[in-house]
Amino acid sequence: MDQPVAAIAFRFPSLPGVRVAFGMRTTAPAAAPAATCGDPFAGGNISYRVGDDPDRVTKTRQAFRDLLGFSSWHALKQVHGPAMVFDPQTDTLCEPSPTEADGQATALPGAALVVKTADCQPILVAHRSGKYVAALHVGWRGNVMDFPGSGVAAFCARYGLSPADCLAVRGPSLGPAAAQFVNFEAEFGSRFSPYYDAASRTVDLWRLTRDQLAAAGLQSENIFGIEMCTFASPHFFSYRRSRTSGRQASFIWIADEDRSASRIRRQA
Repeated sequence: MDQPVAAIAFRFPSLPGVRVAFGMRTTAPAAAPAATCGDPFAGGNISYRVGDDPDRVTKTRQAFRDLLGFSSWHALKQVHGPAMVFDPQTDTLCEPSPTEADGQATALPGAALVVKTADCQPILVAHRSGKYVAALHVGWRGNVMDFPGSGVAAFCARYGLSPADCLAVRGPSLGPAAAQFVNFEAEFGSRFSPYYDAASRTVDLWRLTRDQLAAAGLQSENIFGIEMCTFASPHFFSYRRSRTSGRQASFIWIADEDRSASRIRRQA
């Protein structure tokens, strides 16, 4: 049985060769049939590490590949750290990745860089030449260590790029009204107080990430965001909403023109 999948497409201005998509949950809990209401992974989970049936995860990943049209799937074992991987070679579509890192980048067409999230921020970056892309997994710990900034810096250093020539988009993630941190002082510290609302005990992680990308050298007009909160919307998995939860995927890849032409010939 085919796995139904859905994604939000995003296009960077004037970069038709760079593709971006944010996976969604096709079965919202409130609207799910009785048979799937108790299934925390129904609707498009792409993680092998959360307790879902591995065969279903593989079929879901294959469905995303078929829907979006990239050649290979490159994911990481995300550990909330600052490590970057460059030009990954191993296709991890059918297996959990053993590589511990939270960022990756490539210049290889058709290679989809995948970020797994259930409230954390997927930050997808492209150079305006369309020849280089990067993907960052940024949880609140990533914000504290300024991974948006260090990830962009590492990306640019690797390929000899200027941050001023890069564009970035933040995907669906924990919104400002839902990002509550009751231990703010211990977890963030006073230097992040401009982003903290003491009355609600919430942190505006979206604004923090935007400021960190700007401080890294990106132009403000080149920083974008999908203003959708994973906690508030049933169309996304959310760890804050349910500790037992699936993960959605965010994708960025450079279009493989040879593969696209081949698909068009087959359809004809």
